Amino acid sequence: MSLFAQPAGPRPLADRMRPETLDDYAGQEHILGPGKPLRRQIESDRLTSIILWGPPGVGKTSLAQIVAQMTKSEFLPFSAVLSGIKEIKAVMVEAERFRALGRRTILFVDEIHRFNRAQQDAFLPYVERGDIVLIGATTENPSFEVNAALLSRSKVYMLRALTDDEIVKLLERALGKVHGTASHEVLEKIAGAANGDARSAYNTLEVAVAAAPDGVVTEEILADTLGRKMLLYDKTGEEHYNLISALHKSVRSSDADAALYWLARMLESGEDRMYIARRVVRIAVEDIGLADPRALEQCMAMQQAVHFLGMPEGDLAIAQAVLYLAIAPKSDASYKALGEVMQEVRQGRAEPVPMHLRNASTKAMKAWGYGDGYQHAHQYADAMNEMDCLPESLVGRQWYHPTERGMEKRIKERLDEIRARRERKE
Repeated sequence: MSLFAQPAGPRPLADRMRPETLDDYAGQEHILGPGKPLRRQIESDRLTSIILWGPPGVGKTSLAQIVAQMTKSEFLPFSAVLSGIKEIKAVMVEAERFRALGRRTILFVDEIHRFNRAQQDAFLPYVERGDIVLIGATTENPSFEVNAALLSRSKVYMLRALTDDEIVKLLERALGKVHGTASHEVLEKIAGAANGDARSAYNTLEVAVAAAPDGVVTEEILADTLGRKMLLYDKTGEEHYNLISALHKSVRSSDADAALYWLARMLESGEDRMYIARRVVRIAVEDIGLADPRALEQCMAMQQAVHFLGMPEGDLAIAQAVLYLAIAPKSDASYKALGEVMQEVRQGRAEPVPMHLRNASTKAMKAWGYGDGYQHAHQYADAMNEMDCLPESLVGRQWYHPTERGMEKRIKERLDEIRARRERKE
């Protein structure tokens, strides 16, 4: 039996909808648009080994097949999940046979990051001799998951998640294949739930049409297919901003339960997790600030956890960060201080830097008075000098006024002490 024999029975919709030309291919304009690097390589038939890095369902396999067809190459698919050294050697025998017949072989290795270093090394001699053009596909960062020797012989192209509009267009074309109908709004909901994954969108459509008695996919049928309530949500419309506003203001108001509710609404509606993560980080610096300096640390750890874990595990990290912020003491003192000092900078004079704060990096500059009067803080008791660091016209101005809440209470005590000592020297 052939290693590449296809199973009997109807093929899944996602497979039937594979594009056959670059013109049919959705997305990735940054590398496949007219005049872009990968497109030029393909059209000029100068393809070298490449790594396609991107999230699931964005067309890595389809692109590899199109490349093979356009360059008139033999296409050998290979799964890193199901194969080992023995299968690699069998495929290479096949590739050498094609080369003896004067035919080029494109070896497509799906999930190449699942190979260990020894397995990846097994490809090297064949890549170097030109027996194969290797196209590897991975959802993981190749810098960490593909060994250096193989990476140095390949060009990495990063593929992006498909947009909702791109997925809707694919679904509109797919309706004829499944003999179903659906409104544009339903297709938009399928696209939103797919989170940039065309394969997931196709699967949802296929199941929904099969579940519809007359082939008409309604919102109710789609909700049953997805196994959850279809919530009113538009990632670019008013509800998008209403929900993030409700989350932010609930955290600011220290209402942990309300914050969790609005977060759950956004998660369940398919909101981009990294968008939520960015907004949660903003809340930390805008509404907690130095009242709890660990708030920002928690949020950056959350961002890394979401990026590392993905869905749904990463949602727990977001919830943890939101709860931390809701319970934390609140202060917008640093937020207000920056706003006020920015207004001063925009409206006031651009005062020159005082001479004692300038660095005398040449003898001439030292002779001109650069650095004269500078007091190195570590040469004074408690590292407290008597030097003014603002321009003369702004000496004595204060913008940061810490609150009495959380860590800022201690910060305020320290700052008051520093400011009092400076005032006494005057």
